[in-house]
Amino acid sequence: MQIIWLGHSGFRIEIEDQVLLVDPWLAGNPMFPEDRRAEALRGATHILLTHGHGDHAANAVAIARETGAPIACIHELSDLLGAEEGIEAIGFGKGGTIALGGASVSMVNACHSSSIDYTGQGLGVAGSEAGFMIAGEGHTIYVSGDTAIMADMGWMGEYYAPDIGILCAGGHYTMDMKGAAWAAKKFFDFKTVIPCHYRTFPILAQDAEALKAGLPGIAVIEPEVLKPIVL
Repeated sequence: MQIIWLGHSGFRIEIEDQVLLVDPWLAGNPMFPEDRRAEALRGATHILLTHGHGDHAANAVAIARETGAPIACIHELSDLLGAEEGIEAIGFGKGGTIALGGASVSMVNACHSSSIDYTGQGLGVAGSEAGFMIAGEGHTIYVSGDTAIMADMGWMGEYYAPDIGILCAGGHYTMDMKGAAWAAKKFFDFKTVIPCHYRTFPILAQDAEALKAGLPGIAVIEPEVLKPIVL
């Protein structure tokens, strides 16, 4: 299995027979090198969206058209994106699980907000925010989305037992590094933690030192854009 950061909250996850693009915001992402777009998208089988904000979903339709990969996300957002000509969208809900080849993806709760920006027309409703539990190759990956700390993490950690956490930790819009470390210790038994939603803009955390300090004995891996993390 390979987990490859695309900058900000975007990831390419190669698991089982799937290549999953999670929140692949490439165009306009200051951390992503545009000349490596083809590399990031190569062989994509599905696109997973945690919510509708532009720094997660703005490129989803263009990428779906380019790759032919369906978009999987919460029902209301799938209806919006599926209305775009030629786009296949898979809508499901929190507590639901979909099989993607040899992998499975369960949608879980998150706590923040979700909207979609209609240029020149303001914001529209994009369904509810979510996270994912992605299972395959003997691992379960928790993709937190842009969540705050929430009590639901208690049952999620116990029920799905993820060993890998991809956690928003940049602060301001999401949990910060200290909060993400606290949540990881309180609710989960991770072996590996990968921070995201940081370093993109000055307002966000620029390193993960506080996360590392708060998680002794756990492998906290600061990702580098397009450098595979092999697990």
